[in-house]
Amino acid sequence: MDKAYAEAIASKHASLHAIIDAEEHRPHPDMDLLTRLKKEKLRLKDALVGH
Repeated sequence: MDKAYAEAIASKHASLHAIIDAEEHRPHPDMDLLTRLKKEKLRLKDALVGH
């Protein structure tokens, strides 16, 4: 995997982590949104480790 590509995926993964954290700490989090964000975060993690 290209280093720049891996860094871009890692950056997107970190951004999603921050968005998920913020959404989880809202008074009424959007559970559908959280589910979609977590699936995308997992997809990026899998891409990073090469699955």
